[in-house]
Amino acid sequence: MARLAGVSQPTVSLILSGGSAAVGIADETRRKVMAAAEQLGYVPDPIAKRLAAGQNNLLGLYTFTATFPTEMSHAYHPFLVGIEQESAAQGYDLLMFIASSVTGERPHAEVLNRVRLADGCLFMGRHLPIREMDRLLATDLPVVYLGRHDDFGDRLPYVGADYVTATAEVVRHLAELGHHKILYVRELDDAISAVDREAGFRRGMAECGLPVERAGVVRTDGSDLTTDRLRGWYEQGVTAIVTEATDTDAAHRAVLEAASAAGYRFPEDLSLATLGAPEHAVPGPAFLSGFSVPRREMGAAAVRLLTGLIAGDPSLARHQLMSCEPVPGQTAGPAR
Repeated sequence: MARLAGVSQPTVSLILSGGSAAVGIADETRRKVMAAAEQLGYVPDPIAKRLAAGQNNLLGLYTFTATFPTEMSHAYHPFLVGIEQESAAQGYDLLMFIASSVTGERPHAEVLNRVRLADGCLFMGRHLPIREMDRLLATDLPVVYLGRHDDFGDRLPYVGADYVTATAEVVRHLAELGHHKILYVRELDDAISAVDREAGFRRGMAECGLPVERAGVVRTDGSDLTTDRLRGWYEQGVTAIVTEATDTDAAHRAVLEAASAAGYRFPEDLSLATLGAPEHAVPGPAFLSGFSVPRREMGAAAVRLLTGLIAGDPSLARHQLMSCEPVPGQTAGPAR
């Protein structure tokens, strides 16, 4: 190529690398080199180019639970859409790292070591492997977690949903509709998102002057939520039930099935509010009263935070909580 362009090999290397050292090279020389490259069918080696620039232009994505295949109705799908779109907008490619939580064949420590192939890594999943993540945070790799997680303090940047505020607003809305005995039915899982939703429920009840003891918080995997149990709550004066949206929607589905078997209608007999958009909602999430989680926006915000950390921006807020949009829906109405 140098012979065809009539220049030296170092000059060719400088021009093709596109680095700052090539700034002083004459435009005519550049045109000759690029014309020779096109004639010879030269294609730059992306790996070599990225190494020369000191980074790979790769963002890692690590999930602690199985991600693919991901249906469009799955909670992960909008996260992934936001991540993909914003990564492209920022000029980065995505590299997926497969977690071991399903197969058990590859320990987290091994996979977490591989994420250093990327310039930075996004993490998704309801539960973090604490010990392995602590080791990773001791390195200089920029990381961002999708979801609130304060166990590591400022060491772990995150973008999460403000479940506490959103849930308290749902409770206040029910109280304004005349509901004074509200039951919160949640799953046994102690994921931070579930803990935050319960904290929001308790805050909302307290702010409305409604002691939780008059209704309560029920934890269940769904198996013990029978028609008789639901009828018992109804006879005790419960007029509204709050459920949470999760990967399984076990408690939410159990409430729907028990209500259907008991012949109860929403909102004529009982009001129902759901904290998030369940995957198993029928006829659809918009039908349910409650709030929606800005998953696509959170995915995009996590990418912006991560690329900012890679660039060394000191002004970034390392902990970001995004508001959830209230959904009026059709399952909550005035208390009976």
